[in-house]
Amino acid sequence: MRVTKFEHASLRVDLGGDTLIIDPGSFTSPLDDLSGLVGVVITHEHPDHWTADHLDRILRDAPGIPIFAPAGVATAAADYDITVVEPGDTVSAGPFTVRFFGGDHEIIHSSLPRVQNLGVLINDELYYPGDSYAVPEGVEVGTLAAPLGAPWLKIGEAMDFVLAVAPRRAFGVHDMTLSVIGRDMHRARLKWATEQHGGEFFELDPGASLDL
Repeated sequence: MRVTKFEHASLRVDLGGDTLIIDPGSFTSPLDDLSGLVGVVITHEHPDHWTADHLDRILRDAPGIPIFAPAGVATAAADYDITVVEPGDTVSAGPFTVRFFGGDHEIIHSSLPRVQNLGVLINDELYYPGDSYAVPEGVEVGTLAAPLGAPWLKIGEAMDFVLAVAPRRAFGVHDMTLSVIGRDMHRARLKWATEQHGGEFFELDPGASLDL
């Protein structure tokens, strides 16, 4: 299985010629080469994690593929056929088994409504928490896609999240709100946290891949 990081929060997972896309949002360039696409996962309704333009392009290339997301996305994307999922659910798309955790987006500010958010575990190997610090309890995470920067993120809390998950491998995502200097500083902090349990941290820029 191979994971490719794109801008901000978007991930592509490939296995045996099949592809799964996660969070194709507003900071992500148009995605191509989707002939093997078997599904899309959207963690929550914020536009940096999905856009109608992305979904339209994806569905033109792969009509009828399932889109898995929480109920808030189904409401925001009412023109699309969304398969609503909740924490504790498990779905299949091609060779991918996807389990969902968490339930809530991290608090940005008390003045802003809190939305649903799902952490995503793929083939019991790759875990991406969306916009949350939701730890997948009872799971030994092989590879963690760990948020680096966000209006809701404090780097000490992000470090504690990585320490709690204790993955064998980790790389940073959700980083388009950071300067290059800030991104590199946060990567260094999460690298330290990953190494505390013997894990290895990888610095993936957009378009870079990691074989799992």
